[in-house]
Amino acid sequence: MIIRIKILTTSIAAGALLLLAICLGSQNLNDRYSINFGLNKTAPLPIGFIVGVSLITGILTGGSLTALLIQDQAEE
Repeated sequence: MIIRIKILTTSIAAGALLLLAICLGSQNLNDRYSINFGLNKTAPLPIGFIVGVSLITGILTGGSLTALLIQDQAEE
């Protein structure tokens, strides 16, 4: 159980730190694009921010999935 909490905490902390770095780094970028979701569009955002958020989503999803699927040593 402790290993699951460690993995989940590490992935959330890494995601939060990366999000902070991406937010600070994308402040002065001039080229901004919006994503078209069919009926709606997002606010104009730098492409690095969009790619970074997708990377952070992958880190959080992978860390959460690993924490859920890992076997405890006591169960073996």
